[in-house]
Amino acid sequence: MVGSVEFAGPCRGPIMFLISGDLKAPIGPYSNVEKWIGFQHVNNLIVKGGGTLDGQGPSAWPYNKCQKTNNCDPLPISIKFDFVTNSRIESIRSVNSKNVHLAIYGCNNVNVSKVDLLAPADSPNTDGIKISRSADIRITNSRIRTGDDCIAIISGSSNIDVSYVYCGPGHGISIGSLGKYKNEENVNGVTVRKCTLNGTDNGVRIKSWESPYAITASKFLFQDIFMENVRNPIIVDQTYCPHSPCNQETASHVQIQDVTYRNIWGTSSSQVAVSFECSKKFPCKNIVMTDVNLAIVGGEGPLKSSCSYVKGRSFGRQNPPPCF
Repeated sequence: MVGSVEFAGPCRGPIMFLISGDLKAPIGPYSNVEKWIGFQHVNNLIVKGGGTLDGQGPSAWPYNKCQKTNNCDPLPISIKFDFVTNSRIESIRSVNSKNVHLAIYGCNNVNVSKVDLLAPADSPNTDGIKISRSADIRITNSRIRTGDDCIAIISGSSNIDVSYVYCGPGHGISIGSLGKYKNEENVNGVTVRKCTLNGTDNGVRIKSWESPYAITASKFLFQDIFMENVRNPIIVDQTYCPHSPCNQETASHVQIQDVTYRNIWGTSSSQVAVSFECSKKFPCKNIVMTDVNLAIVGGEGPLKSSCSYVKGRSFGRQNPPPCF
């Protein structure tokens, strides 16, 4: 069992950190710390796996209030990278994280590959990889099965590339949530390609809160993505609010624009396979859909698209029929 530990610079590498054997986090919520294992202010860092990080989440999840209220103290992240540059994270295995498995904050030029992140489908707030205020981050050849977003890309992130990721169970691959806080920054330049989503609540999702905080979310490409038994394969939700009370008096001020969906196929577990619930104040614009081919699980009933406050174009094969 290993208590909370942080490796802090500034340091210049190359520095290699090898995780071997099975490391167990302290039992219980352990909620007075932000993270279990942390790295910060390191250049040219290589973190390699071979062992397992066991967050012992089942001992902490009953204490998680964040699944019921917006005002809560989050449980510790299993492994977090702050202000790390020109680095590699590979072959990390994380199971049963108390909160997020792997978080990236304020980082630049980081490659993440061959990570295996595992938690039950009903485990609360166990995002696989959460990226914020970071640029030039690449995630590839990884498997994420968890209880929240497989990958969440939030405020201030740019030039993010996600490829060859298997996601499921979980809440899908998400941009957001956005617009909840006053000091958020734009998100732009995200590519998600050649990924598989299996049995997830959502496929590829963009989500923002109904709030007055204005940012832009733009230049996103979702391409060559296979969906299997996914409840909401393509979804934009600008009325996102998982817990009451919700502020529905102010439309989202997040401007979503320049988003392309190309060659997305597979099966949906719900009839509404494509949903754009955009902001009535800042409608989604320049949305392009090319070759979307989805079928309902079991073949019962026609699939539908649902659109509110969205301007876009569609090309090639479209199933369900597009609403723009």
